[in-house]
Order: sequence, then C-alpha cells, then structure tokens
Amino acid sequence: ISLVLENLLQNYERSELPNHGKGEPTVVKTNILIRSMGPVSELDMDYSMDCYFRQSWRDSRLSYIGPIKALSLSIKMLERIWRPDTYFYNGKQSYVHTITVPNKLLRITQHGDILYSMRLTIKAKCPMQLHRFPMDRQSCPLILGSYAYPSHQLQYQWQSAVAVSFEPGMTLSQFDLMSSPQRNFTFRRREGEFSLLQVNFNLQRSAGYFLIQVYVPCILIVVLSWVSFWIHREATSDRVGLCITTVLTLSTISLDSRTDLPKVRYATALDWFLLMSFFYCIATLLEFAGVHYFTKVGSGEIPVDEEEWEDVG
Repeated sequence: ISLVLENLLQNYERSELPNHGKGEPTVVKTNILIRSMGPVSELDMDYSMDCYFRQSWRDSRLSYIGPIKALSLSIKMLERIWRPDTYFYNGKQSYVHTITVPNKLLRITQHGDILYSMRLTIKAKCPMQLHRFPMDRQSCPLILGSYAYPSHQLQYQWQSAVAVSFEPGMTLSQFDLMSSPQRNFTFRRREGEFSLLQVNFNLQRSAGYFLIQVYVPCILIVVLSWVSFWIHREATSDRVGLCITTVLTLSTISLDSRTDLPKVRYATALDWFLLMSFFYCIATLLEFAGVHYFTKVGSGEIPVDEEEWEDVG
C-alpha cells in the first residue's frame, strides 16, 4: 500500500483542483447523518447538532490498478492531497471531535473516488420569529459551500434525495422535527458566483411544558381571584389580600416565563395571554373597590354633598 501511495503522490500537486485544465468544475457530493440535535436557543437565536459530515469527489490523479478495490488511509494523507475548502455560511462555532483521536475517515477507490468523513458539532444561526410563541414553528437553516472556489471551479451537490438523515430515536426536548427539505443554489458575491447547499430543519414547538408551567397555573390563579366575589363585601382585608396575591403570583410567572427569551420589540402570544390574565385579576380588584365605595356611600359612612349631586344631575 505504501508503494502504491508513493507512486500516486510522486507528481501530485495538492494545490490544483482534480479537474484543473479540463474545462469543467469538480463536483463534491455531500450527505449528513445527524446523531443528535439541540439545544435550540431562542435567546441566542442558534441551534447545535452532532453529526457525521461526509464529502466525496473524484480525483483521477489518485486512481490506481491493483487487487485492493479501496484503501482506508491515515488522516495524515489529508495534508498531501487536495480537499474542498467547505465551510458553513451561517455557522457560529463548529469543531471536529478529537477524542480519542481526530474523528476523521479517508478512503480512496481504484477509480480515484475519495470519501472524506468527519464527526462535527455545529452551532449555526437560526433567525426566529416569536410572534406565536409558544405555539410557533421555526425553520433553522444550515448553509454550506466553498470559501474560495467559485461555481465554475467547484460545485456542491446533495448525494441523494434524502442526503440528510437522522439516527433512529433522535428527539429534541422542546421541538418536534417536521421535515428537512434540501436544495442546491448559487449565491452571487463580489468575488463571483458560488455553489451552495442548504437544508432547513422545520421545527414545531411542543407546548406541553408551557401548558403545565404557565397556561394552567395562570387560568387557575384567575379563577382563584374570582373567589373574592363570594367573600363578604365588608371583609376588606381578605378580598384585597387575595387580589394582591394573585397579581404578584402572575408577575412571578410572567418574569420566569421570559427568562430564556430575547428582548424582542413585539409582543408574543404568551405576552398577550399573561396581559389578559393580569387584566382579569386587576378588574376583580377594581370591582371590589367600586362595591366597597358604594356600600359605604349607601350606609352613610361616607358623607355625600347633596349640592354636588344636584350639580352633576
């Protein structure tokens, strides 16, 4: 094997693309197997995933004749052959796993077909619209392409119609993965047109957590505030204490529910729900204030100037 490799690399120029001088672009086929996904952060507008990222292309300069159909090579060979300069356009922080050794694989076939696989953890940007939070749907993209080679030199393609796959049993804590459509497109920059691949992870938020932690408690607290209607109207301290307690409890729930949310300039569906809960509790307090006042007036405890009433009339 060592002799075959030395013969292949004898006049090999790693800075040149495999199709250099042939008038056609080098095609890199890509597929991704996602092992786990999450967390999805609304506060930072990003998401993370652990995946096997695989690229394959043909380099006829590395074709050989021999009884071995495919060679599994050391990752040190990566420094001696050409490889695509793939990067993630919307990536924020990504790294290759290196325990216990760098998690990379390199394989070459007789025809010069190269498979380059590595295990990555990718953190990418995910712009979110939270108007319907927590009953919302989000679409988190992953965009990848070449950093330096324009599309007439290097083109990316998904390896198949289902080039993005998931390990069985993969779940997210707060979301359900609805679909993951993929597409190829070209993007024009000042340096030229570049071939890009994109996959969108369409996520539906699971509202169970918010039903248990926010919606049901708020509904029960509002209903509890209505108990003051059955308390005797002369029991001032009891009715006021109950109303104030419900308002303060709603304030605590409201602050806690927004801990992991960004300070957006618009109101979410959860904000409107909490606002209506506040309205019902405060309306209960105002109702008691009105009943208490007119009760005192009717009993004569609060003197009323008859001339003022005549002027009002």
